[in-house]
Amino acid sequence: MTPSNTPPRTWKKPPFIANPLLRYGLFVMAAVYLVWAFGSLPFNWARISEGLPRAARIFSGGFPPNLERYELLLTGFKESFQIAILATLLGVLLSIPFAVMAARNIAPLPVYLLGRSIIIISRSFHPVIVAILFVAAVGFGPLAGILTLTLYSIGFVGKLLAEEIEEIDWGQVEAMRSTGAGYLVTLFYAVFPQILPRQVGLSMYQLDSNLRASAVVGIVGAGGIGGTLMNAFGRYDYDFAFAILLIIIAVILLSEGISGWVRKKIW
Repeated sequence: MTPSNTPPRTWKKPPFIANPLLRYGLFVMAAVYLVWAFGSLPFNWARISEGLPRAARIFSGGFPPNLERYELLLTGFKESFQIAILATLLGVLLSIPFAVMAARNIAPLPVYLLGRSIIIISRSFHPVIVAILFVAAVGFGPLAGILTLTLYSIGFVGKLLAEEIEEIDWGQVEAMRSTGAGYLVTLFYAVFPQILPRQVGLSMYQLDSNLRASAVVGIVGAGGIGGTLMNAFGRYDYDFAFAILLIIIAVILLSEGISGWVRKKIW
């Protein structure tokens, strides 16, 4: 391409970069806030200094990791896998109607507001908080974990699917409507085929996320390997606890690799 044919430059520096006063002013404000935050928070430095040797004892007691009680480890991971898979299946299936309700281009305003409200509420709380509520409601065990991660999946997958529906090619919808197709037929043959690759990718990502979260919610009694981990720490069985942590890292890395491979094949 010759210089005469070079298109004019349309990119402009953002105000944050172009304006030195704004740029350095934000840096100064951030520095002042950090100093104020660290100075105003009630840090107990004496307790922190006492905790450093305790942390050293914990780490030294965790090596080498102990895998002698692998039966407990396998039982905990089996339960975590079951919780994650069931919660992902339920969450993805339930997220589809909520995503349709929360898509402004295909839902009436009252239905849209209801769908968005449900998704916002399900995304408003951390899974640990929701797990505590479900443990109090249904008791300790995997059911609380399944309910927690199902709600978590609805919020995440439902929001992204609704945004995907709002960006579909509207020409296919109009073509279906011109043939006299009803609302459900239009959804199944004009809307869902366009979001299917995205939905499969989100499902794989959510399964990976639920597998990680199942270890966290188990700490508060919602089943899975998290309960085994907390019991190990409660018994000061640090070598077994560190073995659990290492296996958790290995399983997450493996699931991340598998989900990434599947997403590449789909997209």
